[in-house]
Amino acid sequence: MKSGTGSVGLLFNPLSGRIRKRKEAIRRAAEEIPGACREVTNAREISASVDTFVNDGTDLLIIIGGDGTVQGVLSHLFATQPLAKWPVLTIVPGGTTNMTALDLGIRGSPESVLRQLSASFQKDFPSALVERHVLCIEQAGAEKVYGMFFGVGLIARAVIFSQSRIKRLGITGEIYSALITFGYVAGFLLGRRQGAWAPVRMTITEKTLSRPHGTYAFLFASTLDRLLFGMRPYWGGQPEPLHVTFVRQQRQLPLRSVLRLLIGRGNDLKDKDGYHSCNTDELELLIDDDYIVDGESYRATSQGGPLRITPAGPIIFLAAERAAANAKS
Repeated sequence: MKSGTGSVGLLFNPLSGRIRKRKEAIRRAAEEIPGACREVTNAREISASVDTFVNDGTDLLIIIGGDGTVQGVLSHLFATQPLAKWPVLTIVPGGTTNMTALDLGIRGSPESVLRQLSASFQKDFPSALVERHVLCIEQAGAEKVYGMFFGVGLIARAVIFSQSRIKRLGITGEIYSALITFGYVAGFLLGRRQGAWAPVRMTITEKTLSRPHGTYAFLFASTLDRLLFGMRPYWGGQPEPLHVTFVRQQRQLPLRSVLRLLIGRGNDLKDKDGYHSCNTDELELLIDDDYIVDGESYRATSQGGPLRITPAGPIIFLAAERAAANAKS
């Protein structure tokens, strides 16, 4: 890429949350980048386009879409290609939440990010490369799912609700996610424990846990350093790449505890009180409930055995220069 001989491919999802109302402007911005652009709207089209780019020897694949589009690309690449054949990936944040792009320091409207990329091709290409592991979620009898964020319990129910109703209002970005998150956390703090606020029963197998069985308000796992609103809601000190945090079901969830958890200052929150965070290389859940991966919903059943979550990769992303500098430091 620095020598100017690298090949570029663009994968454009016009149905992503921030793109739908600005498709033409984003298409025009994408045309300024020297590379083939393929439009995709479903998993089959994503797979076919990714295969074409890999077979053509693409060096940099620009994904113009949201977390769900990124997840589709990751899942297909892991299923079909050795890591040595992967292009470097970068993301133009066109979805509703864009957690992966934000973790890479990529901010702004899709048009502005595309213009920044286009400008970088006109001069010395910045070496802003970072590595990230990817979650691999697998269960017997089901295809493996790859992504950057896994959630179950309150988190999964909030995302599923938002996909079915609130999204129709046309609100996108972190503001959209803030409204959903605030509503669900507020309901939980007010004592709601039925319907969308119902806890989830599961058995958690992880090497640092002494009490695997229980009822949980929520659990999430991620390989991202940063979640929505800059939150880093984990405080494990282990070196492994998979960050896990969960909260056991409680009669009351104090607001002060929630705030400490969200900003990553949970060291004072004790496991005996129902709060746990760790870094690990393997997590197993025995569960009968819905879960989400990067905003896409799935169903786990205990009849299929444990749901196993492990880190895969790492893979290389082109990030904003400040994110690469932070990663090196």
